[in-house]
Parts: sequence; C-alpha cells; structure tokens
Amino acid sequence: MARRVKNKNAAPIQITAEQILREARELQEAEIRPPKQRITDSAELGDYRLCKRKEFEDLIRRVRWNKSVWIKYANWEESQKDFHRARSVWERALEVDYRDHTLWLKYASFEMKNKFIDHARNVWDRATELLPRVDQLWYKYIHMEVVLGNYAGARQIYDRWMNWSPDQEAWLSYIRFELRFNEIERARSIFERFVDCHPNVGAWIGFVKFEMKYGDIARARNCYERAVDKFEGDVHEEAKDLFALDFEKGFGDRQGIVDAMYGKRRFEYEDGLRKNPLNYDLWFDYIRLVEEIGGDKQTMEDLYERAIANIPPSQEKRYWKRYIYLWINYALYEELDAQDTDRTRDVYTLCLKTIPHKKFSFAKIWLMAAQFEVRQLNLDRARKILGSAIGMAPKDRIFTKYVEMEMQLGNVERCRKIYEKYLEWSPENCRAWTKFAEFEDFLGETERAEAILEMMPKKKLLKKRSRQMYQTEEDDCPQEEEEMMQRRNFQLLEAAYKWKKNRIGIQ
Repeated sequence: MARRVKNKNAAPIQITAEQILREARELQEAEIRPPKQRITDSAELGDYRLCKRKEFEDLIRRVRWNKSVWIKYANWEESQKDFHRARSVWERALEVDYRDHTLWLKYASFEMKNKFIDHARNVWDRATELLPRVDQLWYKYIHMEVVLGNYAGARQIYDRWMNWSPDQEAWLSYIRFELRFNEIERARSIFERFVDCHPNVGAWIGFVKFEMKYGDIARARNCYERAVDKFEGDVHEEAKDLFALDFEKGFGDRQGIVDAMYGKRRFEYEDGLRKNPLNYDLWFDYIRLVEEIGGDKQTMEDLYERAIANIPPSQEKRYWKRYIYLWINYALYEELDAQDTDRTRDVYTLCLKTIPHKKFSFAKIWLMAAQFEVRQLNLDRARKILGSAIGMAPKDRIFTKYVEMEMQLGNVERCRKIYEKYLEWSPENCRAWTKFAEFEDFLGETERAEAILEMMPKKKLLKKRSRQMYQTEEDDCPQEEEEMMQRRNFQLLEAAYKWKKNRIGIQ
C-alpha cells in the first residue's frame, strides 16, 4: 500500500504561539495562598511559635544533613528574639558537622550582631581550636578584636595563629598589623620568626626590604649576608644574585655593584645551562667569567667537573670537537694556574678514558698528555702515553711528534723503531717513506736511505693511496685542502726520485 502524502499547504486558520500562551494563562487557576494571620495576644503567638518549631523539627528529622535548614531555623529563632533557643539551634547544627567553617562564621556573626561579645569570643576560640587551618576564621576573629579596640587581644590571637605555621600571607598580615601602630621592634622579631618558618628567597627579600625602609643600611646588609649564607649553592641562588644587584645599586659601593653585576651574569649562564647543558660555548663563557672575578681553586674545579660531566650523547666526532676543549682548558688550568701536577695527570688520564678510541680519537690530547710528562721530566711515562696512542689510535701527527721528541733527546734507534711502526701502520704513505729516508740521510746513512727508497711502493699505488691517506686525520679536511695535500705528496715523491738519481750520478 502506497504511503499517503501529507497536505503541506497552509491551514485555513492560523494560530500563533502568542495566542497559545495567552489561552494557557487564561485557563490557569489562581494560586491558593494561605490567609494572613493576625496575632492579637500571647496565646496565639505561642501557638504560632509552637507550630513553626514543629515544622522545623519535622524538616530537620527528614534532612538532618542539610545545613540550610539549620540556618533558617536559627535565623527564625533570632527573629523571634529568642536568642537562647537560636544559640541552641546553632549548637545542634555544629554537632551534625563541626568541620563546616561556614556554620562557625554564621554562628559568630549571630553573636556579634546581637552584641554578645563574650559569646562571640567563645565561638571564635572553639572554631580556631577545631579548625586552625582555616585562615578566614582567624581573620574574622582578629577583625572583631580590632573593631572593638582590643589590640592586645588581637596580638595574642596572632601569636596563637603563628604557632600553627600558617602561609606567608598570614605572617605579612601580622607584620602589617604591628606597623600600623609603629611597633618596629615587634615587626622585626616577627620577621625573624617568619624567615625561620618560611626559609625561601621571597621571605628574605621581604625582610631585607623591611630593614632598608625602617632600619639602617648596616642592618639591611647584615640581613642580606645572612640570606646569602643561607642559600649558598641552593637552586634559588640566581634569585639571590638578582636581588643583590638591586641592593648594591641602591646602597653599595663600586666594588659591590661590580660583584652584583657578575652575579646577574652568573644567573643568566645558569639559566641557559639549565635549559641546554650541552651548550659548550656557554660553559666556556661561564668559566671565563668565574676566572675574571677571581674564583678560588675549589670553585673552578667544581665548575669544570660540572662542564665535563655533560658528555655528548652521540659518538660522532663532530659533536665532540667543542667538548674536548673543556678537558684541555681544565688540564691547562690545573697545570698553569693551580700548579697541581697530580690532578693535571688525573685530568689527562680521565679524558683519554672518556674518548671512545674505537670510534675516533684526538691526537691533540695524546700529544698534550705526553708533552706534560716531558715538562715534568718523566720521559718513561711520556713514551708510555705515546706508545698507547700508537697502539689504540695511530695518527700521522702522533708518529711525527714522537720522532721529533726522540730526536731531540738523541735516541736514534728509538726513532728508527717509531718509523718502522709508522710504515707498518701505513705502508702506502709516501710521506712516511720520504721522512724516514730524509732522517737516515740527515744521519749520514746514505745506504739506509737508498734502501728505504727502494722499498717505497710504486707511484701508481701511491697515487691510489693518496686519495685516502688523510681520511684518518684528526679533522676531516675540506675538498680544497685535500687536493692541496695530494699535490704536496706528488711533489715530495718527485723530489725523492730526483734525489735518488742525483746520488747515483754522483757515485
């Protein structure tokens, strides 16, 4: 069966929403209100009160937990001027839930409004004893005593409140109360208790500013120095330094202002390092600042230790290039400024242990450690370091510098052994062969030099090797420098062959 289509044309008679609402209002029945009752004698008043109390009591039995019923009941009794019954209702309400501080506030307000001061004090005492962490109760109690002019009583209430170690605003309220009556010594003693209860930067700053305003500069400076000792090395040291700058600008001498400015820069460095501890350039700037202000040995060592503790997370050489200079500066500081030989040796040793030599190495560190031992006239230890470098991370610079050191000491046989190790490690390095031959020629060992040149690999192999020989250097050279080194290798090779031909021609 096909569905019938509804007629969507407009109805002949239109009815608006306004007509519907008007008709509904006309048909609505009038509200039935109880007649007004006029009370003419005490008997009728008694009956009315009895009926009303019965209604409240029945309602309380049904919803005992609803505090609004209790409040209405107490307010009604108050309106009937039956304060004893009203007080009884408030007490019964507190038995239901004494933790609700609003009941205490309304109860005390009832007593104060009707000028029952002793009863109000009794209510406030009970409330603050049962709910000492509700600040509003204490504020209202103190306000009542201040309005009554009982300032000694307000001071006692403040003292009772401070025994509970409230928040900072409560302490500051107590201080402002004493300052209203120009009780400077009392306010100062409260500040002493305040900074003991809340030993933070904000409390000490408030104390110093108080002394700057009401005391003298000596007191303020003494307070500031106590704060500095309190927060030495603390996480809030930057806030302390910032405040020091403001203090010294207002009351300090030139040296004090300079020290405070250094303190502000220290805060900036600490903040930057907290955000990015791997920013090694920032570590260099921070260390330089501490050196400028004349930091003692312990401070410098602690700063260097903090810096070198931030090891690069990736074992790629490009991430270690700036980091390794922290170790170098640390070692140079210990040797030149602190003049601590043993600690310098420990720094070099720990640095060499930190570097992942299987991935990459730094010839500069090996050479500096060996040169340090030479300056200490400890040649055996220097040779041991360079030998370890050749065994763990051989590089052209290490072999070259090792030979130079032994040559200066006149140890020819050691130089030959080093050159032999050099050629074993890189037999296709034309520079190594040429240097070895030149070394023997310098000693007058012509036959040795010729034999070394005879054993040199062919030019084709050298040309093939020359493209790769500097890839193991300490730093990756740019393309232009690599091509320059290749040209230099070929020049050395040609010079070696010319020298050999000239020697044969002479003979």
